[in-house]
Amino acid sequence: MEQKLSLSPAGMPQADIREVSVDPKLPKEERIAEFLRQIKNPYCFTCGKFIVRAQFADNGVSLEDCLKQILI
Repeated sequence: MEQKLSLSPAGMPQADIREVSVDPKLPKEERIAEFLRQIKNPYCFTCGKFIVRAQFADNGVSLEDCLKQILI
């Protein structure tokens, strides 16, 4: 069976969030930087066969605040 490569809207390969691993012992700034390095595009990534595209309303929670809740 041929495996398809998932592409972001910009045509770049997407990272699978299941493969992202960040050392919790790193300082906060380094954890965030490492997550972003691995995920490449936090607004568009895969989770297995599912494509996740994040969008935020102008009056909603910021991506930074969401990431802080996950990484801290």
